[in-house]
Amino acid sequence: MVATRLAEVRDDFESVAEALPAADALFAAARESVRRVVAPGGRIDAALLEREQHAAHGLAWLKVYLEAVRELHGWGERLRAEGAFGALEGHMLLCGVGEYLARMGSGIPMSQVEYVRPADLYLKEAAVEAFRRNPAVARLILEGNTAPRRAAIAGLIAGGNQGGWALGDETLGMIQEQFRRFSDEKVVPFAHHWHLRDELVPIEIVRELAELGVFGLTLPEEHGGLALGKQAMCVVTEELSRGYIGVGSLSTRSEIAGELIRLAGTDAQKARYLPGIASGDILPTAVFTEPNTGSDLASLTTRARLEDGAWRVTGAKTWITHAARADLMTVLCRTKPDAEGYRGLSMLLAEKPRGTDADPFPVDGLTGGEIEVLGYRGMKEYTLSFDGFKVPEENLLGGVEGEGFKQLMETFESARIQTAARAVGVARAAFETGMAYAQERTQFGKPLYAFPRVADKLAWMAVETMIARQLTLYAAREKDEGRRCDMEAGLAKLLGAQVAFACADNALQIHGGNGYALEYPISRILCDARILNIFEGAAEIQAQVIARRLLAE
Repeated sequence: MVATRLAEVRDDFESVAEALPAADALFAAARESVRRVVAPGGRIDAALLEREQHAAHGLAWLKVYLEAVRELHGWGERLRAEGAFGALEGHMLLCGVGEYLARMGSGIPMSQVEYVRPADLYLKEAAVEAFRRNPAVARLILEGNTAPRRAAIAGLIAGGNQGGWALGDETLGMIQEQFRRFSDEKVVPFAHHWHLRDELVPIEIVRELAELGVFGLTLPEEHGGLALGKQAMCVVTEELSRGYIGVGSLSTRSEIAGELIRLAGTDAQKARYLPGIASGDILPTAVFTEPNTGSDLASLTTRARLEDGAWRVTGAKTWITHAARADLMTVLCRTKPDAEGYRGLSMLLAEKPRGTDADPFPVDGLTGGEIEVLGYRGMKEYTLSFDGFKVPEENLLGGVEGEGFKQLMETFESARIQTAARAVGVARAAFETGMAYAQERTQFGKPLYAFPRVADKLAWMAVETMIARQLTLYAAREKDEGRRCDMEAGLAKLLGAQVAFACADNALQIHGGNGYALEYPISRILCDARILNIFEGAAEIQAQVIARRLLAE
């Protein structure tokens, strides 16, 4: 039966479309079950939500899988409309949907050691059985992620084809090709050298990216940007991150600072900073995290006091990326000491001179030290110590105190979408590195790729990378259309980070012992992939945010 259906996948959308209502019903039942436990009175009980974290976070992951299946189906529909839906895309669609539906009905991995089962979501057996026995769901689970289908995918991707993206826009396709070439020529050959020597990405690369408009990609034209939108940001970020996450992340702080100032800045602040950010003349850094707060931003203690027409900043910050080279710091600090929690926080636009290796922080009131890290090395991480650091009074973002946390929250959608795109780029780097090694390395008289379990790994990596990409592009489209997409961005970030690490880990496994040697790039890619589940919102925090949103609806 499976062999027969392998020849029919190009036209097999009906079963996927028919399975979606069953998946929606399973999720709706799970949400009501968890809601009854954590919100027995109709409103979420904080203590119950904390006690039931496994169930609540599991609900978030069930939503990830539901939307991933929906977006993979939409991807196939768009490709079919373009006349670009081939055998590879058909196999990828059925393999991905079949596997994700199987996990929805039996168990979803939230991490390497945590699974959420239907019973963990307080689902009744009748609801689970109704899902599993749905004819379309049952058929896709049976015929989706099978050995013959994985073998078919392996054969079709061996020459480099990873499936169409369904961008639906000629301009986006041209942008993708331009930055693919840039990565291949200017990044891939040198990235491992930069990593091993723990060097900053060369300033020449930064300048070339500035000339290509990377730092002003999404900023309005009136402020010197290209106004290309978040889908373009995802395409560029993925291609650059495929070369090296340090290069793909260069524009992240520009994206955050640009959003902060565009959305909340005064006219004078916009005029002063946005053109420089767009051109790359101003390199920003985000100064939010403190040693003892992590994701608990309401507990920030760094303070700023207004004195003689200037804010004097005092306190400690940590995990500040690209801090020495940056020209502008967006500093979240407490300017209203009597206001509790978030209400006392403000955002300052703090200028500083660029540092050098010999003198990283050449300015009064600011010192810092480098944090040595496993990966994500191209911009370096720092601790910062402020001791009366001076910021002009007019550099309070928006000119109003106590708005800092709210201003920051408005940037999180874009930041998490971009992080998801970085994750997809790292997943692709792992896939391509693993594929090259599997085809070149010979054991027992044949390439590693000839062995089914090696080919299986790479086939699934290609499928799941496509799933993560489509979920990311969906969040970007929502943002470009002006719709609220904090949940969609969170879903994409959750899945992308997990996929990136899984791909890197499996690609290293394909390398065997060589993968553990520093000389092989996969050792770097594994370290780079690991950070994605932590920064821009740790996976657990992200799941908590999504769960609260789902349960409050």
